Amino acid sequence: MTSNLCAQAAEQAGLNQAALRHLADVAREVAELGGAELMRHYGRLSSIENKGRIGDLVTNADLAAEARVLEALRERTPEIAVLAEESGARGEQDGLRWCVDPLDGTTNFAHGYPFFATSIGLTWQQQPVLGAIAVPFLNETFWGAPGLGSFLNTSPMQVSSCNHLADALLVTGFAYDRHTRLDNNYAEFCWFTHRTRGVRRGGAAAVDLAFVAAGRLDGYWERGLAPWDLAAGVALVEIAGGQVSDYRGERFDIGSGRVLACAPGLHQAMVDELNQVEPLSGACFGAPGITAVGS
Repeated sequence: MTSNLCAQAAEQAGLNQAALRHLADVAREVAELGGAELMRHYGRLSSIENKGRIGDLVTNADLAAEARVLEALRERTPEIAVLAEESGARGEQDGLRWCVDPLDGTTNFAHGYPFFATSIGLTWQQQPVLGAIAVPFLNETFWGAPGLGSFLNTSPMQVSSCNHLADALLVTGFAYDRHTRLDNNYAEFCWFTHRTRGVRRGGAAAVDLAFVAAGRLDGYWERGLAPWDLAAGVALVEIAGGQVSDYRGERFDIGSGRVLACAPGLHQAMVDELNQVEPLSGACFGAPGITAVGS
């Protein structure tokens, strides 16, 4: 993903700077509304349910935050379609579309682990344009738009200047289907752990991407993600000067569920390393019946 694809998408959508400023303000304000709703429920959950896959949870906080976010988006931008994690799609999905994750990091939230966010990203024909990620426990909002820049609250932010994997701090995650497939990122995690200063697993993809955009982390890769996990964070990394692609270094595809986002100086090295990794045997982690399935 080159450094101007968000700008290209904005231009194709017919968004001038005034429109981009307005939509960035909407994204930021609505993300903060969602974050505030999450904090009302933090430590006081009334329901936790499983959505059908091991570890894939939904709480009353997810539902309350999504309801508040969608109401605000309907009021502010009724003409723009929505794809929301809990309630699904509304409107034309190939035009301008808000991708909404009301609570990214639900498992963290349910356990009282304070690493979670509300993520609001805008796409045009499946291409990220702009976004905002509110991390309410930290009182931090990461937001930006092409031509406007990227910000942490009111301060400009940019990706790190790291150029060597040996000096890098990376972050990743593991999809809910990790229990049933070999292509589960365990081998990649081990591989990079031995070639960097360390690899973190935060448990909230949007926050991971926001931290890369802010230069707190040098790079991120993951598979098995949804558009609402990726839309805002991918835009922020690109607008903050980072590089985003698929695992092979080719154009990022939000529908693939795979992303590599990092400081530009690390991109080729991360691509090269990712493409050397082979999945671990199922026996390595006590799952002899696991099978490899491409994604």
